[in-house]
Amino acid sequence: MIEMHVAADKDILGRRAAALGAEAIRAAIARDGAASIIVATGASQFEMLTHLVAAEGIDWSKVTAFHLDEYVGLSETHPASFRRYLRERFLAPLKNAPNFVPVDGEGNAQANVAKLNGLIAGRRIAVCFAGIGENCHLAFNDPPADFETEDPYIVVTLDEACRRQQLGEGWFPDFESVPRQAISMSIRQIMKSELIVLSVSDVRKAQATQAALEGPVSNLSPASILQNHPRTVLFIDPPAASLLTRKG
Repeated sequence: MIEMHVAADKDILGRRAAALGAEAIRAAIARDGAASIIVATGASQFEMLTHLVAAEGIDWSKVTAFHLDEYVGLSETHPASFRRYLRERFLAPLKNAPNFVPVDGEGNAQANVAKLNGLIAGRRIAVCFAGIGENCHLAFNDPPADFETEDPYIVVTLDEACRRQQLGEGWFPDFESVPRQAISMSIRQIMKSELIVLSVSDVRKAQATQAALEGPVSNLSPASILQNHPRTVLFIDPPAASLLTRKG
């Protein structure tokens, strides 16, 4: 079962999510001398990243940071670029920057995927920070998601609901500008993480959260697969939790 904590507001949610993730990073460095992590982007991660980069006691020079996804064909200078997002909100505030492994959606997407798959293969992932999409996607694994591939990263086609979410969050000027494909970390690679820290807020995520936590495990509700993960911890605000029968 997914462990759930309801936070009164987004700042408290982000602070608590960051604290749990920071604890996992420090423990991995103490255990192994280094830590590999996965960081996410999007509106759900703003507060969490603010608190994570301020966390004490982390030697970020010993951290390798992968991220979940990036649009195919989008320049890093574009306001919606996830590489840009992470460089500005995650890397720039840190004095000792981690080894950042970007998902590059430009150029030959399949060649970029092959390179990423080689870099992440065999790594012990201490923590994956993530969210849940309005269509219940996990990373850019839209329904019906591929639950079977062992490839760490894959090229995916984005469904209309996902693309409309990106437009609604203000990342693009119009629907036609939202890319139709992305490079995404696969479901099975995400599930290999020792700890998954989910940050979910806003009423627009309520239906997806209900499907993920209380519905059947199905590739039509991709985040529902986390019910089978040994340690997924969800931090959620009251609007996003409004449809749940669970209260904690």
